Amino acid sequence: MSFSLTLIDLAGAIALLLWGVHMVQSGIQRAFGAELRRTLGAALGDRLRAFMAGLGVTAALQSSTATGLIVASFAAEGLVELMPALSAMLGANVGTTLIVQAFSFNVAQIAPLFILIGVTMFRRGQQTRTRDLGRVGIGLGLMLFALRQLLTLITPFEDVPSLRLLLGEITTDPMVAVLLAAMLTWAAHSSVAVVLLVMSFAAKGVVPPHAAFALVLGANLGSAINPVLEGVAGSDWSNRRVAVGNLLNRVIGVVAGLMLLDLLSPWLVTIDPDNARVVADFHTGFNVVLAVLFLPVLRPFAALLVRFLPSRVDAADPSQPRYLDAAARETPTIALAAAAREALRMVDVLEAMLQGVTTALRGTDRNAVGETRRLDDMLDRLNTAIKEYIVGLDSDDLSEADTRRISEILTFTTNLEHAGDVIERNVLSGAAKRLKRGVSFPVDVQAALDEAMLRLGRNLRAAAAVFMTSDNTAARALVGEKAAFRDIEQSATEAHFAWLRSGQAEPGEQSALHLDLLRDFKRINAHLVAAAAYPVLQDQG
Repeated sequence: MSFSLTLIDLAGAIALLLWGVHMVQSGIQRAFGAELRRTLGAALGDRLRAFMAGLGVTAALQSSTATGLIVASFAAEGLVELMPALSAMLGANVGTTLIVQAFSFNVAQIAPLFILIGVTMFRRGQQTRTRDLGRVGIGLGLMLFALRQLLTLITPFEDVPSLRLLLGEITTDPMVAVLLAAMLTWAAHSSVAVVLLVMSFAAKGVVPPHAAFALVLGANLGSAINPVLEGVAGSDWSNRRVAVGNLLNRVIGVVAGLMLLDLLSPWLVTIDPDNARVVADFHTGFNVVLAVLFLPVLRPFAALLVRFLPSRVDAADPSQPRYLDAAARETPTIALAAAAREALRMVDVLEAMLQGVTTALRGTDRNAVGETRRLDDMLDRLNTAIKEYIVGLDSDDLSEADTRRISEILTFTTNLEHAGDVIERNVLSGAAKRLKRGVSFPVDVQAALDEAMLRLGRNLRAAAAVFMTSDNTAARALVGEKAAFRDIEQSATEAHFAWLRSGQAEPGEQSALHLDLLRDFKRINAHLVAAAAYPVLQDQG
């Protein structure tokens, strides 16, 4: 076999390794993503609990990048302090080394067992979570197969001059090795895959331990780059303090590691002569030592990040409140009018989300789904800002009418935020599924969806009018729309089952997705009615 063909085989084995890592990550995220996110959020109270939570979540996800993005989003939204967020990232960096430790042992023989169990669960599983766990099993098996294939490919070519020449620069210059591994990790979005690749090379002597350690340092550096580049969008770098802090401690650790590499390499090799094991141990030891060194100094480290990355309010940012004047709090009537005006901006955002849904359900542009999802973040921030503004009012200055108006504003904004959540979590997921699977709705089904979306748009504007005018007649008309959406859903369901009873070919995905969307539209409409009509009717008896 020629050397060029061997390189193709090698690239294919590396691609298989990356795909296996991806399958493990996606399977865990689909099966336990929401639970892991809640677990992580609940534990971000102090540095030790946050460290353990970051370690555990990353050990499950096998992606410190995914954990970093979750923690960074919590910090950007003000749900967690910077210090425990940084502690969680230290735990995440340790957690991502665990699978490397497991694979450093000779476990390649059980790869077929993982794939057999995974395929069985994926094909036979009745529950979605079972199928997702089957995906995890398949991914683990593919990773083990890829590692075994790498070792098989490398063995006959250990002494080929061209391969030695290709890796010669890496083995002689640790800085080149660090930069190369960092770029590979950044491109692959997986330090696990890169470290496992380095471990395979070291096991066959293609890369000596000294160079392998430098490559591991680079992989740790590269894994910290992605959260900085792909973190919370926007020009306010204060939203990326967690990612920047994680990158800084990686940089400090890599610099120190390079300085000590000549002293550490001979000592580590004498402790464990198995090159694969010593690479895994170095990877784990690097992250454990960094955690031990940084955990005690996280408070001043966080203070430095706040000082050098201060918050900047962008006046052009549509998610920033425009009418919540702090000075107006001294006059509750004016303050509540300002809060109501800000609530109408939430109406504008929700209307834009409905328009985005229409585009996603009719067209073929997948960007419409992502752009509409980002609008939900804007809706959440405006809702939070309005609540904080109202809570800051002095209760002693509030009249009975003011208290009632506060309740109306909070009811209105909360229901709008819930309606946005239904769009983000359910409707857009259905739209994304339609685009991914190439589902096209029949003309009559598309017309029914369009009609429902038009009614939602009208009802949203009607809810805004009722919220501002408290008109009893308009409120009753809005409540009547609940019956209209019930009739739409019932008609669609009856048509669906009539089709099933007819024995004709069933357009399964089209019909099921159509019914799910109409059910979600009914839920959105219910939130619009609860937002504005019910408070008016209850107030007027």
